[in-house]
Amino acid sequence: MRPARPLDGVLVVSVEQAVAVPYATKLLADLGARVVKVERPDGGDFARHYDHACGEVSSYFAWTNAGKESLTLDLKHPDGRTVLFDLVARADVVLCNLSPGAARRIGVDADALHARHPSLVVGELTGYGPTGPYAGRKAFDALVQSEAGLVELTGEGEVTARAGISVADIAAGVQLQSAVLAALLHRQRTGEGVALRLTLFEALAEWMHQPALYAAGTGSAAPRTGAHHPSIAPYGPFRCRDGAVHLAVQNDPQWRRLCGVLGRPELADDARFGTVSTRVAHRSELHAELDFTGWASADLLNALDAADVPAARTRPVTELAGHPQLVARERWAEVAVPGGGAAVLRPPVDSTGWGWQPGRVPALGEHTDHVLGSLGYPPERIAELRANSVV
Repeated sequence: MRPARPLDGVLVVSVEQAVAVPYATKLLADLGARVVKVERPDGGDFARHYDHACGEVSSYFAWTNAGKESLTLDLKHPDGRTVLFDLVARADVVLCNLSPGAARRIGVDADALHARHPSLVVGELTGYGPTGPYAGRKAFDALVQSEAGLVELTGEGEVTARAGISVADIAAGVQLQSAVLAALLHRQRTGEGVALRLTLFEALAEWMHQPALYAAGTGSAAPRTGAHHPSIAPYGPFRCRDGAVHLAVQNDPQWRRLCGVLGRPELADDARFGTVSTRVAHRSELHAELDFTGWASADLLNALDAADVPAARTRPVTELAGHPQLVARERWAEVAVPGGGAAVLRPPVDSTGWGWQPGRVPALGEHTDHVLGSLGYPPERIAELRANSVV
């Protein structure tokens, strides 16, 4: 018998696509929720096909959909909407990231569902929100990164760059999951449901708080410094004989110990490098003095560790699966995906109160008959819905 999980018995129905809401519901599934993912019969969630890295589905889909049930429904068809509303009537949580207009046409917008089911936790994610000059504008991760200032902040010199992961989607997914958990606690205490509204743009804007405060306080944005920190030095990757080591020297005692590792204690007393601010002001001269090209990265890391100077290897993502820390702590698990298998990470938070079991990534419509049967639909009605391309 596996131990009970916090969300065992909680039914989440999600009319979802792409990354942000699927990531939120994946996190809820990790905590034990039964998540029914509603997909179009003609191809399903378009994120299924972003790439072909995991069997028959994309790396995005395998990452955000393990442990869910896939129900196909044509929500433009009246019978499809009837099935959805039958399912919603049994749900604890309903989430949606369709466009606001599409959600209203189907009847799964927060206002309509909360009015129909006052005890329901309803969450809707939009790009920019229902009001304001951007209300009708499409929003995708890279576009939101641009609007929030992240692209302009990221890069080096004159070259800008988007973040290498879907950071706006992740920000929204994490915050939506947190809000759902709070809403479930609120409902447990009061018996009242909650309507939750979140925008992709405001989720990332929250994460941009610090650079925005810096710009407001100094009158300008922090300079683009690539992988180096804009206001701390030396803080970034430095080339070694066989790769790079990332330094994170955040105070003067660490700087003095680094000079000892280099065998150049006189650098610690150089007026150009005596404080964090002067090291930043003389960054080019500082970097010219820090020559690690004669070191093997492993030897340098050992010396830095011994001297209590924070550092890490700069690794390619291709090495993450075999990272010695993740391997030693047994953080990887194999999950079934349509057409194969994939290694996924265990949730990063371990609990003494519950465990985690990896769930399979569903094929399109894999659980349709099961879900309909659990709603009391007889086999002949399911066959009729399938014949009419409703499911």
